[in-house]
Amino acid sequence: MSSNPLLSGVRILDLSRLLPGPFCTLYLAQMGAEVIKIEEPNGGDYARVLSPEMFALVNRGKKSVTLDLRQPGDRAKFLQLVETADVVLETFRPGVMDRLGCGYDRLQQINPRLVFAALTGYGQTGPYRDRAGHDMNYRGYAGELDQTGAAGGPPAAGNFQVADLAGGALTCAVGILGALYGARASGVGSFVDVGMLDGTLALQVLSIASVRAVGRSQPRGGDLLSGAMPNYSIYECADGKYLAVGAVEPKFFHQALRVAGREDLIKQPTAPGASPLREELAALIKTRTRDDWERDLAHLDTCVSAVLTPAEALENEQVRARGLIEMVDGKPQIGLPIQFSNATTLSGTSPKLGADNAAVLGALA
Repeated sequence: MSSNPLLSGVRILDLSRLLPGPFCTLYLAQMGAEVIKIEEPNGGDYARVLSPEMFALVNRGKKSVTLDLRQPGDRAKFLQLVETADVVLETFRPGVMDRLGCGYDRLQQINPRLVFAALTGYGQTGPYRDRAGHDMNYRGYAGELDQTGAAGGPPAAGNFQVADLAGGALTCAVGILGALYGARASGVGSFVDVGMLDGTLALQVLSIASVRAVGRSQPRGGDLLSGAMPNYSIYECADGKYLAVGAVEPKFFHQALRVAGREDLIKQPTAPGASPLREELAALIKTRTRDDWERDLAHLDTCVSAVLTPAEALENEQVRARGLIEMVDGKPQIGLPIQFSNATTLSGTSPKLGADNAAVLGALA
């Protein structure tokens, strides 16, 4: 049985910076791909200065090579690297790579089996293609931001970059893997066009289901799984912390009520907008602390759990048991959240700017 990384032998030239592109190639690096960050000589990836800890988290196990593609000599070196690459990932606005003389048509001539992935905010076509944007903008246009937050309150940005990471990075990783498989089978690569607006819109299954069902989306906090159902909602506890009640199925909800000593509530309706039951649950849950409820309910198939802070989540016993957390230089980082039965995954540390110039560029003819 093989224990080699799944993407061993795959070479990726990553011209991206900040968060979405580097997170995409982080997963591929952890699966064994050789990811070479192509960074500008003067400063490199902006995240090195803007958020060194974020940079360290999403650039682990990669190599760093400094090239200025505006300079003919450096551009020639990049084109040489393309000859041996399987993937090029870039996150510039549409047309930038063409103007640099490194667009898809040029690179495909050099390497016909190359997968060229362009991860942008709005994709390569459409009236927004040249607009600047960030996670919040893509989420806003996708309708996701409208659905995030409590009923009656304003939209909430949250601290999870839905468009950058899920709509963008992970969607792009899937596209790259699909294109790689196709290139291996046919010998011909492809252009992978991923817009973060597109990917974020595609994630909204329940919101779009509401549009299909009644011709419109539900108000914020008013859809089946966004707070409308009293048995699928978030409640404050006695200590100001919160409990997530996710007991959609009656068997789980009824079990929770029995353990809590409120079997009298079992016959109350749980349909969206059932405010009497919501009020009863809110009053009940506020009589005890979060950890008291967690201790008594979480292990009994009730689908009730504590709402942890990110710091608490790192110490969670299930997270620890799965081996997700690695300590490097006394700081936590999260390993690849996918476990394979017959392949290893890699970790490593983030590279210093230009750390691999000699090894990578020195190997060029």
